[in-house]
Amino acid sequence: MIAPDRHARAGGTRARERELPGLLRKVEPLAARKFVIAVRRLADDLTYGLDGSRFLGSGIDYVQSRPYLPGDPIKAIDWRVTARTGEVHVKEYEAPRRIPAWFLIDTSASMVVSSTPTSKYELALHVAGGLALACLDRTSPVGVLGGGSRELRIEPSLAKDQVLQWLLRLRRHGFHERTRLARRLAELRPTLVSRSLVFVCSDLHEPDAVRALALLGQQHEVVAIQLQDPAEVGLRGGGFVRAREAETGRGLVASGLPLVDPARVEQELRRGRVDHFLIRTDQPFVHRLRHFLRQRGLAGRGAR
Repeated sequence: MIAPDRHARAGGTRARERELPGLLRKVEPLAARKFVIAVRRLADDLTYGLDGSRFLGSGIDYVQSRPYLPGDPIKAIDWRVTARTGEVHVKEYEAPRRIPAWFLIDTSASMVVSSTPTSKYELALHVAGGLALACLDRTSPVGVLGGGSRELRIEPSLAKDQVLQWLLRLRRHGFHERTRLARRLAELRPTLVSRSLVFVCSDLHEPDAVRALALLGQQHEVVAIQLQDPAEVGLRGGGFVRAREAETGRGLVASGLPLVDPARVEQELRRGRVDHFLIRTDQPFVHRLRHFLRQRGLAGRGAR
């Protein structure tokens, strides 16, 4: 019994490697494979238990029962209504529309500064990759937009290789990028011709970005996934701190307060109907994120 399981795992690993695009096999082969496997594992974890949720547009919804017409499939008969009325009725369902899922990833320098082994930027890529593959499993096309000074915009597609390639491309990070999150959101909003699902992975250190998120949330489904380093929390009440601004290199002396007010961020996002989820780099998050997605789907504001 042990040998078949081992062979099955080996075969699964080889199959995953065959799925990797040529770019992944040529550049950092071992690191790239580990990264992709970790992202796939997260996608499986997030997908588990969400099959009945509207969050990613899976399944079909019952609308009504109507009298049977010649040609209707027998399996669609509503036996309960048929027994009650004495006439054969069939169930009608409405399939949820596929809506594009956009991932706006903050690539600015503040995302790379870290006091833990895993930076906010690494975690943002991990989460975005897992959610993107989960969206593809629900046949929702996936696109990406960079939130830093680099120009990166890839239109939504159902191609899994495309998702893996932009994930690998984003792993190569420049340490001098400035935040352009608010500008990217403003550029994205007029190009969304239909209702879309937008994930924003950022530390939300740019005050204007919160207002831009709230504005976008009035027309689209927006989920703000905020990444937080424990050192940012520890600065509260710490007196004066000598520091260097990560994106400009400018030295400064600041009071021991967080860069953003969490209560204000939460209030503005809630007012703009933006779902907010906080991930700390030093704490587990998968179980909470899965619960968050499930609850959001049951709230009835999913991808419709």
